[in-house]
This record gives sequence, structure tokens and C-alpha cells, in this order.
Amino acid sequence: MKNHTLKGISLGSALVLGLGLGGTASAETLQAATDPSFVPFEMMDQETGEMVGFDMDILDEVAKRAGFEVDLRTMDFNGIIPAVQTGNVDLAIAGITITEEREEIVDFSDPYYDSGLRILVSANNDEVQEFSDLEGMRIGTKIGSTSYDYLQKNLGDSAEITPYPGSSDMYMALMGGSVDAVFYDAPNVGYFSQTKGDGRVKTVGPLYEGQQYGIAFADGSSWVEPANKALAEMREDGTYDEIHKKWFGEAPDSQ
Repeated sequence: MKNHTLKGISLGSALVLGLGLGGTASAETLQAATDPSFVPFEMMDQETGEMVGFDMDILDEVAKRAGFEVDLRTMDFNGIIPAVQTGNVDLAIAGITITEEREEIVDFSDPYYDSGLRILVSANNDEVQEFSDLEGMRIGTKIGSTSYDYLQKNLGDSAEITPYPGSSDMYMALMGGSVDAVFYDAPNVGYFSQTKGDGRVKTVGPLYEGQQYGIAFADGSSWVEPANKALAEMREDGTYDEIHKKWFGEAPDSQ
């Protein structure tokens, strides 16, 4: 695991946010985890060595408003929920889909992003138009993701499903011909198709399995309510729309 800073926050130190009426109030530092490969939600800025992205801006603003500091570390997505569950970290934000299974072991904030799953294929692939066309094919997805669960449930043994540790790995596999398609979270798939994969890959089919992302907190965390209040305020005063437009080019239609 690597430790990084979030918006200039010093690791391992709690900074004073402000003065309370009764004296000084020192902000609590929460241990947080994210996945460094889920662009444009979280990714490493190669020049500064800091994590940046939509989720990072959301967490930064929530922390300011809720009154805590963040000590951020990165890890593979597959280990994030277990890290929160066992108390190794206090919270996690990494495009984490809220599911009933996950809600049994961690507490989620209110949803902050609506998503779904989408198919990505090579630009010259005209065979795949919808999910049923994936039958009998080699499909790449991400370990521990809801897209992997969806593939197992709906295709099972009728396709060769390969889970990869990072999203960049599955995209390279697609462009290198190791898999015929990638099935993963729509915003990440769409971002790749418009950036590094432009002209080489394309998204096809509709959005599958509507999903919502939430910030995962340790079970029973007292920070869920302050985080929810912060998210609500951000929507009301336009801050959420500004962050969304910064990373996706437009304000959300139905967030």
C-alpha cells in the first residue's frame, strides 16, 4: 500500500480546522482507502504524486464540511471493503457500488453518483451489440466488482470470464486481443474509450444494472450522518454540480 496526500493534507497529522465557541477544535484524522486505477474517479497525478479525480474532490469537500482530516492510502479494489470491515481504515471511496451484501458489513453514506455497467469492445467489432452477444466470448472485468458478479450470474460457464486486478490491465488485454470485450462500470469504460482508447475501442449496448456509489464507513461509524449532511449541502449550493462538470464536462442530469 502507498500513502498519499489529499489536497495537500499532511499524512498522520490532524490539522486545526477552526475555532469553536468554547476554544480550539482539532479535527480528527480518519484513515481512508481508495483504488488508484478507477479514472476519472481516482487516479495518480504523475507530476505531483497525489491522488486526484471526482471522488477525491468529493471526499475533500465532505471532509471539510463534516470536520475531519483524511490520511489516504491506495490499495487494490478487492481489498477495500475488507479493510473497512476489519477497521484497518475508517472509510473508503472508490466508485463503490452500494449493495445489500456490502451493507451487511459496512455503513454507506447516501448515494453520491448514479452509474451502471457497460460493454466495451474493439472499434472494429460489429458482432457485439448487447449483453447476450457476449455468450461464448472472452470477457475481461475487475476483481471484486459488481460487474464480475453480474457476469457470473448471467453468463456463468457460457463465457470465459477473466477478472483483472486493475482496470488498466483489462483494457490492455482488450486492445492486445487477450479478451474480446470488457464489461465494467459505465463512467470508467466511457472515459477510457474517449481518452487512451479513442479510435481503438467503443462502447456498445445500453446501461445494465443501474447502480449507485456511496462512501463506505466502518459499521456503526458516527461520521455517516455528518457526511450525509455535507453531501446534501453540496447538492443544494451547487458545489456537487461544479465538481461533476469539472470531471465529466457537464452537470449531472439526474444525480
